Amino acid sequence: MPEIYLLLKQRAQDLGADLFGVADITQLSPNDILIAPHTMSGMQRAVVIGVKLLDGVLNDIIDSPTQLYFHHYRQINFQLDRIALEVGKLIEKQGARAITIAASQLIDWQKQQGHISHRALGQKAGLGWRGRNNLLINPIFGARIRLVSVLTDLELPADSPLKQDCGDCRACIKACPAESIKENLEDFDPLSCMAKLKEFQKQGLVSQMICGVCVKACRGGNK
Repeated sequence: MPEIYLLLKQRAQDLGADLFGVADITQLSPNDILIAPHTMSGMQRAVVIGVKLLDGVLNDIIDSPTQLYFHHYRQINFQLDRIALEVGKLIEKQGARAITIAASQLIDWQKQQGHISHRALGQKAGLGWRGRNNLLINPIFGARIRLVSVLTDLELPADSPLKQDCGDCRACIKACPAESIKENLEDFDPLSCMAKLKEFQKQGLVSQMICGVCVKACRGGNK
């Protein structure tokens, strides 16, 4: 593995990253990217970084989000953004360009879409597969992860996607309070999921549209 790849990976791990991979983004559709074309010009790789959520916090969740999870969620996002910033600065020191994509930032509220999908990039970077719950599933940590990405024109070797899926695990289907998760990923119902998130927010459980129930239920390969 080239030295710069290992250097970036080590920097991310020193700052608390549990997962690190590089995705080839040259074949992404412009429809998947809410960033100006002139800004994306020359960008060919995405460094994708993951941090595992604490089991103790997730275990507080039963059938709705909790304040413990809400504050933990925000702190993990802050940590991820900090890691991405430092990795981006290290990339610039190599004479390349870097664009950090915040761990949690919506650009299109109607479609609940950010600048780019961390889940899609994480899948391309070999960090996991897309589960029935529409999240990125890591074989070790399951869905108990948060992600951040750094786009770059630095010549890095791209990792390969995993040839794996959820198999016969359906824990998220049973757990989902909105009944949004179906047998096939293609049938996932984002509208009912969003309606349940809004309901949790109106109830005053959390001040952000998050849930965490299917995140807790999913343990990837550690069923």
